[in-house]
Amino acid sequence: MSNPLSKIVAALLVVALIVLFPAVQSAERAENISVLTTYNTMVQFTDAVRNKGYLSAGMFEDFVRELAVSGQVYEVELEHRHKKYHPEYDDPADSSTFQEQFSVIYDSYYTEELLGRLFSNTGAIGDTDRLYKLETGDFFSVALTRRSVSLYQVLAGFLQASSTAGRGPQTMYYGGMVLNEDY
Repeated sequence: MSNPLSKIVAALLVVALIVLFPAVQSAERAENISVLTTYNTMVQFTDAVRNKGYLSAGMFEDFVRELAVSGQVYEVELEHRHKKYHPEYDDPADSSTFQEQFSVIYDSYYTEELLGRLFSNTGAIGDTDRLYKLETGDFFSVALTRRSVSLYQVLAGFLQASSTAGRGPQTMYYGGMVLNEDY
């Protein structure tokens, strides 16, 4: 006579193989599609800002709306690094001591300053004063940090008998040099 415990374990393994693993594979595929869609949205937004040379409230709202379609919650971080050239002098008070060279310095502006300019209380949303203007040669980048847990992370954590809370948040970066000033 066989052991009834082994039959129960075998039945649980069959259920896991027939139901749980296809569910995990489907959730993983949905996760991959969501990440690719989010990355594509981020690339399109960043390239639009870099090619136009400005960021508008409408562009940012469209970007956030497209991110919401993925069903995940993201923290958006924007960075603008403004390029400045400073001449090098032996004595800054004496212009005749110019050393025939320049140093490049970047002033960085982050999400708070950019959104403060876009969503100030003055003017209408379509107003040109509410554009955040960049210059050719500046750098603009976007970082997206996922703050929600996906179905795949839950199922994979269940199968691996681990918690997804111990893993760090996933962050995606994209950016580059501003190519045009189309304002």
